[in-house]
Amino acid sequence: MASDSWLSEYETCSQLGQQIMETINERNKHSRTSSNYTKLSANVRTTLRQFQTDLNRLKQNLMRASSSYHITQREVERRQRLLDGLLTKEKQIDQASKNEGGESRYVSATNRQSLLGPPTDSFSAAGDPWAEPEQFQGVSSSALQHQQQHVLREQDQGLEALGRVISRQKQMALDIGDEVDLQNEIIDDITDHVDSTGNRIKRETRHISIVDRKSNTCCYYIVIIMLFIAIVVIVAVPYHGKP
Repeated sequence: MASDSWLSEYETCSQLGQQIMETINERNKHSRTSSNYTKLSANVRTTLRQFQTDLNRLKQNLMRASSSYHITQREVERRQRLLDGLLTKEKQIDQASKNEGGESRYVSATNRQSLLGPPTDSFSAAGDPWAEPEQFQGVSSSALQHQQQHVLREQDQGLEALGRVISRQKQMALDIGDEVDLQNEIIDDITDHVDSTGNRIKRETRHISIVDRKSNTCCYYIVIIMLFIAIVVIVAVPYHGKP
């Protein structure tokens, strides 16, 4: 058990929650328009995201340990109660970070203790380190199992919603692919028509060149024929010279 990293991660996560609440208390002492208030608010948002990430990792690690039977069922139930306490703290911290009214600008030490529970070093204080916290005493294992099943159902619903979104996006991708194929076929047809038209233009251009060459030599043929006729006339007409 001493080498189990889950407990140390729980300890770190609980300390981070304590740090967030202290930052919220410090922030609420300043005016909402001050630069200190803005900086501390940004710090709260950053650490709160880290707290939520660590909390989700603890939840997943506990589920894996429970399914692989690396720890006893009693230890699983005890850790589930600790995890439920952190989940409650997460909701309370989130509410406190958003509560910026005049009457709630300062959270007292008593409220802070009620939000975050006993100090983290009480986990390793004298006595039985595996003793159940007071807020979880008297809770039956069936109630804890029911709560765990409720969390699993919520996760299943989230996965189903994600699956539906992915299916819609897949169908959209298929439709886009079909449209692209259709456009490619249209482009191929246009290319074929352009090639055919280009070939006809080349053929007609050759015909025009031939006709042009014939029109240029036609004048020479006419001159030659006229000269030939003149020669024939000269030869055919008798010459009347002096006797």
